Amino acid sequence: MKKFVRNILSLCGMLILTGIFGINAEAREGTTILPGIYLQNMDLSGKTEEEAEAVAEDYVEGLLQKNITLNMVNDNSVTITPGDIGFYWSNPEVIEEAASIGRKGNIIERYKVKKDLQSERRILPLSFGVDQDLIRHVLEDQCAVYNIEAENATLSIENGEFVIHQGQTGMVVDEDASFQQLCSFFTDGTWNGEETSIDLVVEVEEPKGSAEELSKVKDVLGSFQTSFKTSGASRSANVRNGASLINGTTLYPGEEFSTYEAVAPFSTANGYYMAGSYLNGQVVDSLGGGICQVSTTLYNAVLLSELEVTERHNHSMIVTYVDPSADAAISESAGKDFRFVNNTDAPIYIEGYTTEDKMIGFTIYGHETRDSGHKVVYESEVVSKTYPDTEVIYPDGGSPVGTVSVQSAHIGYKANLWKVVYENGTETSREMVNSSTYKMAPRSATVGVATADPNAYNEIMAAIATGSIDHVKGVAAALKAAAAPAEAAGEGAAAPAAEAPVAEVPAE
Repeated sequence: MKKFVRNILSLCGMLILTGIFGINAEAREGTTILPGIYLQNMDLSGKTEEEAEAVAEDYVEGLLQKNITLNMVNDNSVTITPGDIGFYWSNPEVIEEAASIGRKGNIIERYKVKKDLQSERRILPLSFGVDQDLIRHVLEDQCAVYNIEAENATLSIENGEFVIHQGQTGMVVDEDASFQQLCSFFTDGTWNGEETSIDLVVEVEEPKGSAEELSKVKDVLGSFQTSFKTSGASRSANVRNGASLINGTTLYPGEEFSTYEAVAPFSTANGYYMAGSYLNGQVVDSLGGGICQVSTTLYNAVLLSELEVTERHNHSMIVTYVDPSADAAISESAGKDFRFVNNTDAPIYIEGYTTEDKMIGFTIYGHETRDSGHKVVYESEVVSKTYPDTEVIYPDGGSPVGTVSVQSAHIGYKANLWKVVYENGTETSREMVNSSTYKMAPRSATVGVATADPNAYNEIMAAIATGSIDHVKGVAAALKAAAAPAEAAGEGAAAPAAEAPVAEVPAE
């Protein structure tokens, strides 16, 4: 009972004192943070909110300069700072929270908070964030350069014999796992604010292929050739280059081959020249023109090998080096590719070659599991043809009178390709492999009309109006011949006339 009375008297005394002195005490303290309140290890006692915020910002600024070493493959490392990954203070509202402690509630509640702070400090946490895009950038652009990619065992043919080349074990930074690791390290309180090092997550990648597995590759699964004898020097060079880039490919069971990826990019640095190719129903010069003959020849070797074709496109217009529907176009601008999967139980080896008499061929080697009496042939079925019945002439004000560039007509086709299977000479199945539609394109000519001679201009425009390419060619030749003496004397047309081609542009 006496203890109870003493507590009541103590409380009453506190209330009296507070009533007398409380307002003045609050006034003396202002809005400063109470003693015993910390932000991490920073004492905020007696500081205003602005002062406390400045202390925190100075601390964070110091963190931004710390060196963090990222360890990765083969003892290689990259040193970054938190500033490099957009490290930032993510809970500035904690300052307001610190300032509000002991300032809310009734007199008794505030008094109790102050007394508690005298015996036990209140520690508030700093929280941090990072720029996830910058972390990705560090991993991809700075760390990944030290990756050692796995290299599968491969084959080559030397002196008519297969030679096995051992693979290489790969060690690469696991970017997704390392990304999560770094995000957590800087944001979940793991980091103590000191300079340190972090071992990134590194994956070991075992190469595919063994001597035993590759030794199975000894049988010809399919082989096919086409001719490029009518091709000029540039197109011929492109065909040879494409065959060379694919030659020597080793493809393991289940792997997909992309012809585009194998032969790209189409650049002079990668061995390509300007040559004719199809674009919107026209033959135009482009880097790598003729590369579709490479993919087409490979396509037919793949069909004979009975590998799984996963992507194939026909040309926009018919080609002459294979039957309708037996072609396979690739095009960077149109997103066309020829892809196939090794669906056999062993690796396959692709041999690509060209000959001096302008033949390109592909032979696919692997492990033959088909019966000796098994045979496949492919039959092209033309469903319909559409013949052009007009000619198109395009005046070209950028070329001199006397120049004529002619593109031959193209018959439009609808065609199917059938796979016919024979077992011991007897047809056992027949299935459609693809159906293709090729555009009809009329014979066309681009005719130069640039001249300072109004009579010559009127003559060539009148010839164009007839709609006859052969008539235009005759008039252009006559105008060119008539201009020759004047040109020799330094007179006549302002621009020199170019030679008019005598041969029409061939199809790709």
